[in-house]
Amino acid sequence: MQQKILPYTSVFIKLLRGPLDYTDKTAWEKLLQYKVEIPAFLQQLGLRMILHEEDGYAYLLHVNPEEEDASVSWIIRRALTYEESIMLVLLREMMAEFETGDSNHRELVKKRREIKEYAELFFKENASRVKFLKEIDRLIDKTAEYGFLAMTDDHEIADEQRFRIKKIIKARVDAEELDSFYQQLKQHKEKVKTVSNP
Repeated sequence: MQQKILPYTSVFIKLLRGPLDYTDKTAWEKLLQYKVEIPAFLQQLGLRMILHEEDGYAYLLHVNPEEEDASVSWIIRRALTYEESIMLVLLREMMAEFETGDSNHRELVKKRREIKEYAELFFKENASRVKFLKEIDRLIDKTAEYGFLAMTDDHEIADEQRFRIKKIIKARVDAEELDSFYQQLKQHKEKVKTVSNP
């Protein structure tokens, strides 16, 4: 006897691979169609779906992460380096500025050059400017690989490439973490200032 496949199986598989957003139109429409059934199904697996319909993204969490067996996980986890974390926070800050501004656009799209110019203010430049800019490029590419940036225009000139900053970044870095980062940054600048001017 052939087993019936659940109509939202494809959505479930995509969610296991990472956050899902509205730009994946077929999967997003199906997710909204079964937004009651999917959470009920996931609960049996110890998972919870977080849906931000207005911002257009969804992702999975373990129901009881503190109780789970560390060796077993449905969800792909990535440990970010310090520099990658900083880049993520900077992109989140750009998103915060965008959402409190007067823009009529739904999405925040920036050129690679604009992201680099913004990031330069926060990263310490090393002896070689070329190496420094290459490192920022690497962090941008890594952030895109992790699913927080989506290239919308693959321009032949790298600095003219355009990226959409995905709103899922708000789930990874919340307002409290953003404020904490800036407090630490302020303290760090004060220490540097004190050392420079004894």
